Amino acid sequence: MEVRGSVPLGQAPPPRAYEGVWRFTAPTVEASVPQVRSGVRALVHEQGVPIDDDTLYGLLLILSELVTNAVKHAAVLSPEVAVELAVGPEWIRIAVEDNHPYRPKALETDHARTGGRGLLLVKTVTVEAGGTCDVAQTPNGGKVIWAALPLRPPGPGTAGFLNPQGS
Repeated sequence: MEVRGSVPLGQAPPPRAYEGVWRFTAPTVEASVPQVRSGVRALVHEQGVPIDDDTLYGLLLILSELVTNAVKHAAVLSPEVAVELAVGPEWIRIAVEDNHPYRPKALETDHARTGGRGLLLVKTVTVEAGGTCDVAQTPNGGKVIWAALPLRPPGPGTAGFLNPQGS
């Protein structure tokens, strides 16, 4: 956990139980998309991350789009994709890394096209949630695409997470 400001050593608040960084890999095949989504959903639930359903739905949609893009466009140079989930006190971040050097840009809406709008969707969902997203080159020449969303604790009477058995 990064501590900023002038907090005297030894007096910084301890990280909350749900804070941390988890990283895993999956093969760049279609079956990985629902498996990764289900695994991240279960991890969020198991860690007790205080997240409302709308934010979790958005996070899982973003994750699905990013892994799908890696499967469709990077598999030839990247037999595996790395997924990282990072949770801080007020935010949750998902990142997907592959070894393909191409750095995509979010496309503009083109109603004549039937595909190719996944990153536009990622950008839109992220911005509407009050978050941020970006693409960065990795030291090995690949790329990592990430999105960070603010945590919104569940309101009264809500479960605060999705059923980890679903996809």
